[in-house]
Amino acid sequence: MKIIMTPDAPKPGGHYAHAVIENDIVYVSGQLPLDPTTGKLKGNSIEEQTEQCLANVAAILKAAGSRPDLVLKVTVYLSKTIWLGKVNDIYARFFGAHTPARVVVPIEDLPNAMWIEIDAIAAVAK
Repeated sequence: MKIIMTPDAPKPGGHYAHAVIENDIVYVSGQLPLDPTTGKLKGNSIEEQTEQCLANVAAILKAAGSRPDLVLKVTVYLSKTIWLGKVNDIYARFFGAHTPARVVVPIEDLPNAMWIEIDAIAAVAK
């Protein structure tokens, strides 16, 4: 098992790694809409928060030797399902023609006006 940590993603807020690799599969921990430099919330809209979560996921994938087109499955934790259309628009732009498996889980509000969290499972690039 290989532990992945990168300065290009927000510092974990607890006892966990950005990602773990096992058998050429990358398991990315849930990413919040936090700026990697400041550790503060980035985005006052669901679109901005979604973009930041995905940017954090992308940074971790890169550090793990993977990339968005190798993502196998995504979980989106969303505090208001009425925003799903907006999240889908950002998500589709991020992944392009690639369509990984996905689940959207409705949740209570996260702390500090954060409305979304995204985790991913991906293959390591060969």
